[in-house]
Amino acid sequence: MRMRVMLQCLGSGRRLSLCLGRAVAATSAWVSAGDGLARAATSSRYPWGEEAFAKAKKEDKPIFLSVGYSTCHWCHVMERESFENEEIGKIMNENFVCIKVDREERPDVDKVYMTFVQATSGGGGWPMSVWLTPDLKPFVGGTYFPPEDGFHRLGFKTVLNNLAEQWKRNRKELTERSNKILTALQKGVEVSANKEAVPPSCARVMQRCFQQLVHSYEDEYGGFSESPKFPSPVNFNFLFRFWALNKSEEKGAQALQMALHTLKMMALGGIHDHIGQGFHRYSTDGKWHVPHFEKMLYDQGQLAVSYVEAYQISGDTFFADVAQDILLYVSRDLSDPSGGFYSAEDADSYPTTQSVDKKEGAFCVWTEEEIRQLLPDPVPDATENITMADIFSYHYGVKEGGNVNPAQDPHGELENKNVLIVRYSAEFTATKFGLEVKKVKDILTTCRKRLYEIRKQRPPPHLDSKMLASWNGLMISGFARVGAVLGEKGYIQRALQAAGFLREHMFDSSSGRLLRSCYRGDECVVEQTATPIHGFLADYAFIIRGLLDLYEASFDEQWLDWAVKLQQEQDSLFWDAKGFAYFSDDAHDPSVLIRLKEDQDGAEPSGNAVAASNLVRLANFSNRPDWGDRSRQLVAAFTNLLDSMPMALPEMVTALMSQHYPLKQVVIRGELEALDTQELIQCVNNHFVHNKVGNECSLVEKGFKSWAYKYWKLEEAPIAKELNCLKIFHDLSPTMHIVVQGSKRCFSVMIGSLRLNSKQ
Repeated sequence: MRMRVMLQCLGSGRRLSLCLGRAVAATSAWVSAGDGLARAATSSRYPWGEEAFAKAKKEDKPIFLSVGYSTCHWCHVMERESFENEEIGKIMNENFVCIKVDREERPDVDKVYMTFVQATSGGGGWPMSVWLTPDLKPFVGGTYFPPEDGFHRLGFKTVLNNLAEQWKRNRKELTERSNKILTALQKGVEVSANKEAVPPSCARVMQRCFQQLVHSYEDEYGGFSESPKFPSPVNFNFLFRFWALNKSEEKGAQALQMALHTLKMMALGGIHDHIGQGFHRYSTDGKWHVPHFEKMLYDQGQLAVSYVEAYQISGDTFFADVAQDILLYVSRDLSDPSGGFYSAEDADSYPTTQSVDKKEGAFCVWTEEEIRQLLPDPVPDATENITMADIFSYHYGVKEGGNVNPAQDPHGELENKNVLIVRYSAEFTATKFGLEVKKVKDILTTCRKRLYEIRKQRPPPHLDSKMLASWNGLMISGFARVGAVLGEKGYIQRALQAAGFLREHMFDSSSGRLLRSCYRGDECVVEQTATPIHGFLADYAFIIRGLLDLYEASFDEQWLDWAVKLQQEQDSLFWDAKGFAYFSDDAHDPSVLIRLKEDQDGAEPSGNAVAASNLVRLANFSNRPDWGDRSRQLVAAFTNLLDSMPMALPEMVTALMSQHYPLKQVVIRGELEALDTQELIQCVNNHFVHNKVGNECSLVEKGFKSWAYKYWKLEEAPIAKELNCLKIFHDLSPTMHIVVQGSKRCFSVMIGSLRLNSKQ
């Protein structure tokens, strides 16, 4: 049993962890503890803040900065090997002021020093290890270091001793080198445009992005890289919209095929948790088979949208089932009772309650013997004398010696284990055993439920119960979009609950500012840090997107109103009035040396790209043509990258497309709760329409006085005598307004294309 060392702060309920006799407020599981638990480490480490900075200046010591996160495997390894080593801890404490940062709490700090590490070493990753001057300028950086010297690699102990000696002897040289590198970095990361700049050619950028994705696409298993393979939802977002604009052409069909095939292979693969639902972080191989087992909230939110859009387009319920599978996992395992969503589940866990060491994937994998023992039931009516274990093993590729290629298991943690992957379809499995397809599906469902109950008895992986504003925004979009498309009010209600949570716990109403994070405290009480971290660009952009999606799903105007207010605050905090585009952080923290503008999509979409799309939607929802202008200025600032490597920021390409092509505006007029109105809403939501925005006006409560009435001449729009949504969407053209008149009550749907400008 690993010891938890903590103090209880009387009257506050705040956790405190012990670290060489000094108490440090524990919030982030990573900052407060090693291996996700609150326990003592031999090195005395401070949070990022004035206390540590002042100590470094007073004692004239360099700073050692360690940046990681709670579910990072190698962060935990370095924690155990080095930070808890008495000899190494003594070297650290005597020669450095040590600071520990959770990259998910402080993405601004992480991005600045990761930019330095990548520029000086050619690589990057976590844990990130950086040595700084007392005024926070980096002079040496790296990632994971083993404790002792090895083949062609210096150990952490040697690195510490060498740098301590260098600081004493060559401080001036180190400082000068640091200043030069920082100056170069500042110039290298500048993103700007002049006031007259316009976005690049949409047709050219769109085509180039498509061609680059085609070039990187892997035909057999899908995906857009060799191993490791990442889900990359931003690619699906672009490809679906590219298809919508090129339906009648071969390239449109190719774009759709690439997206749907990749999504299907991911769902069949081991990256998808077939027993516990949800998706793991990425696949270590090219077949989506053996994953890195951590589960991240941002993946679940984005992929839920990708799968429900795949369903909208294809009509294949397979994709709808996967979307609901994701939401089941998040509702059950990543949800706080107060309404927020937790950040992640770790990849590592103890194989048994008696185990001393954790292993990656231990919670999720199975031996062939376990499957046989747990699923011994005979199957009647089969052509052979078989059990449920036979059917399950055939379908999911379970083998006696395990099904993991040793190349994907360098540490031998998955030896003789099976990572479930759909090797044969239910139809093929039914043919193999002479059974009806429905019978096989029922058996597989029974098997999965039984294994899930057994798996719950295993030691679970660490849950990072930190709640981040931006990731909650992505998840609100997931629940709202899936709920709207599938007509599942429960999902929309969950999104409403999460939005209420954000407004109550992650929003400072006195200042109008978002907060970055909060935490599940003792007895599941939501807690904040003593000095709350204010939100970054991604927090605003992702929440605004989530609120707009929630408004279109619920037609509750309070969320649209809040989105408008948050956009105004985002503009005030982050907009670069000289070079245009948004900085990732505000200008109020002097400890952040470089203000960066995020210019690429990663595991999360670029905050600037999401903001560009938000501005287009908000310009039309709120009649703010200046926000449309701002969106175009923002995209223009990224012209060079969009022209040369649009595949690096497909979300920005999608934003450019939303600017270039007129919005398809849908206004639903009628009694919102009336059955026939709801049928119309669902009819609209069933279809995938590029650049669609929706608005509702209740004749009973508000009268028909929305912005749409002001700009549309209803008497000039053709009237559809019968409700035929399929025909409506097929006939829709960029200049067409259509009114659908209901037969039971006074309601209508207007579908048209409209651009607002200051002259209207």
